[in-house]
Amino acid sequence: MTTDAPAGTPRTAHTADLTPAELSAIRALLDDAFDGDFSDEDFEHGLGGMHALVQDDAGRIAAHGSVIMRRVRYRDRWLRVGYVEAVAVRAEARRAGLGGRVMAELERVIDRAYDAGMLSASDEGAALYAARGWEVWRGRVCALGPKGVVHLPDEEGTTFIRPALAGALDPAYELVFDWRDGDVL
Repeated sequence: MTTDAPAGTPRTAHTADLTPAELSAIRALLDDAFDGDFSDEDFEHGLGGMHALVQDDAGRIAAHGSVIMRRVRYRDRWLRVGYVEAVAVRAEARRAGLGGRVMAELERVIDRAYDAGMLSASDEGAALYAARGWEVWRGRVCALGPKGVVHLPDEEGTTFIRPALAGALDPAYELVFDWRDGDVL
């Protein structure tokens, strides 16, 4: 990966602006960070939006995250949500603030372009998001599937939100996510 940014400085780029080599390096980082438990569908979910990348002194990708647009029904309208995907830091680069740098860039995009930010956190990632002010959604989580609205109780307690242009959201109302292949959220 070549950029003019110094090592450790986040760079943002749309998926369309990433080279095949960069996409391959991102996929390798995600496979390593998730111990091989990062499917092709998981990778696809992180494409088509803005990526934040941090490289190390050797020019390798040390941290990555992306924000893609999803539609989420809340109350009587469909929100334009910046959904965070594929956040990872290489094992030897962890605990150096790189995840926070990636998230700061993604949050900048969310705050200026989306009604809200949302993500589904792993146990390992939850502390990072909570420390940055993301809040666990206390309401019901669903998806609009081929046969109608499907309740997703496993996503409750792991779905985080960040108010943006739409302001605060009331958990008395459910979130209904758009459907996608693989893991629903």
